[in-house]
Amino acid sequence: MIERALDAIARTLLVCAAVLGFALSFLVVADVIGRGAFNSPVKGTPELVSISIVIICFLQAAYAIRSGSMLNVDFITTHFPLPLQSYLAMAGAIVGVLFFGLVCWGSIEPLGHAWTSNEYEGEGALRVPSWPAKLVIVIGTGLASISYAVLAIKNLKSALAGEGPAGAVSSLH
Repeated sequence: MIERALDAIARTLLVCAAVLGFALSFLVVADVIGRGAFNSPVKGTPELVSISIVIICFLQAAYAIRSGSMLNVDFITTHFPLPLQSYLAMAGAIVGVLFFGLVCWGSIEPLGHAWTSNEYEGEGALRVPSWPAKLVIVIGTGLASISYAVLAIKNLKSALAGEGPAGAVSSLH
């Protein structure tokens, strides 16, 4: 049940990231045309692009983990026995839990500060609130940490059963 919920959330966030990226492309094209043709760029484009890139990256993190798309260098471990491969994959997933968990934990205070102090990015033409990006970082890293925890458990089960590492979730492809 947890895996199905994670899959649904990961797919939904991926779609949100894709829509944001698609909309962002129109903003960038309008900015380039405005600069070149009318000598008048779209105001606030750099601020919107910088915040949107952060949001897009962290919206996709859980999907990348669930679908097996995170970087995995296995040219040495493929020569090991299958249970050892599973234990090593589990260890890698635990490192992922720790990394994303620490980033999530470390991002909570900056989110609270951005929310309470009404923090903005950019000066002048367009001021963009910074709390949405910080909120997405907390949510994205939290979901990534949970996804790695589920992957660690699956790899432990595979190792105990004498099988190879648990792969990507086939329902996401």
